[in-house]
Amino acid sequence: MNILEAITAAGVVGAGGAGFPTQGKLGSKAEFFIVNAAECEPVIETDKFLCRTFAKEIVSTVALIANFLEANRAVIALKGKYKTEIEALNKAIKELKSSVEICQMPTFYPAGDEQTMVQFVTGRTVPERGIPLAVGAVVDNVGTVFNIYEALKGFPVCKKYLSVACDGRDPVMLHVPIGTSFRECIEQAGIKKTNYAVINGGPMMGRVLADEAAIDAAVVTKTTGSIIVLPKDHYLVKRASLTMQKIKHQAHSACIQCRFCTDLCPRYQIGHMMQPHIIMRNLWREDHVKDDQELLSLFGEAMNCCECGACELYSCPMGLSPRKVNAYFRQKFREKKLNYERYMTPKARPTIDQRRIPTERLCARLGIADLAKRHVHGEVIEYTPKEVFIPTSQHIGRPAEPVVKVGDKVQVGDLVAKAAEGLSANISTGFAGRVTEVSAKGVRITAGGEA
Repeated sequence: MNILEAITAAGVVGAGGAGFPTQGKLGSKAEFFIVNAAECEPVIETDKFLCRTFAKEIVSTVALIANFLEANRAVIALKGKYKTEIEALNKAIKELKSSVEICQMPTFYPAGDEQTMVQFVTGRTVPERGIPLAVGAVVDNVGTVFNIYEALKGFPVCKKYLSVACDGRDPVMLHVPIGTSFRECIEQAGIKKTNYAVINGGPMMGRVLADEAAIDAAVVTKTTGSIIVLPKDHYLVKRASLTMQKIKHQAHSACIQCRFCTDLCPRYQIGHMMQPHIIMRNLWREDHVKDDQELLSLFGEAMNCCECGACELYSCPMGLSPRKVNAYFRQKFREKKLNYERYMTPKARPTIDQRRIPTERLCARLGIADLAKRHVHGEVIEYTPKEVFIPTSQHIGRPAEPVVKVGDKVQVGDLVAKAAEGLSANISTGFAGRVTEVSAKGVRITAGGEA
């Protein structure tokens, strides 16, 4: 079994983002293989844990993947302040006599954005709405690399390392089966709070869950890297609840055209045509637009937004929401099947180094400064629940198709849903028990359960 076959069988997908099936990334040759270990958002601890705990496994697998891609350079990029992790990786490189490089990045947001990282490491800018391969690079998250290491040993992606963080205490690292409920993860982390909200992911781009039913339904997937517990009256929770109607009213009345949202936009700084202040300036005109081409000319640049949130959670002095406005227009264009012309030869702007957002200052503005200063201490907590619900859609592309039925007994590592035709990924269980529910949404497995 070659590397692509092993990755496909194991159901490896991007562990740090939207879950792109990894076999699709490694099917071409590249000049650079870049491993993203920069932990894009504050508070998340998973990438650092993997780097210092599995340094040898990661370095050896990086070298193997780079060789498979025929890449001239294999680079692990992470923040220079991660001293312990860099020391562990350098030690592994030395012991393995590897040619893998370490790229130390400044502490800024969003250092872990794929296209920002490619520009920093290679000096090349990926074209708008393009992929790193367009400039000769393939990028994988360090968690994805670890899963590839496991896949080459014959182990599917069925368990997940993730950090759980809460105000007033150090975050905790868990290792749990895919499908474990968020509620149980929070309990295992020793968090006793009630009536809380949860962020699935990081404070900038993570999905905020404030509704009790939504929190009850949330489970760990292949892409889960962090759970953050916050009070329901926290600034980030309140911001997430704003309606588009209110966002529009605020923009109409309060945008002062300072252009901070544009000047500090990471995609604008790497050379993309992305000027949120112009979109905000023209927002009032939406209701007066006569045709689709006019709509594209006014708001088409919204298609280039990466939704990092820097504009609304850091840049705007008026507390407006350019990111949500961009997302609104992106959805509108998708529904209308409209496409905005791409600028194919972007170059980083001369101001890029001066316009990076300092993470420490960002955390202060988000109201998470204390939380961001705390780190995982102690051993990882291994936890096996009494029941899991494994979603069939944990990746970009078509949902996987269940291959089990109610009443079946399954063991750890068994396939429960196979990749659908086209872009999809296999899904296996990290939990042994009896299948008690099968639907288009997922598979429920209970320890000793009855149908």
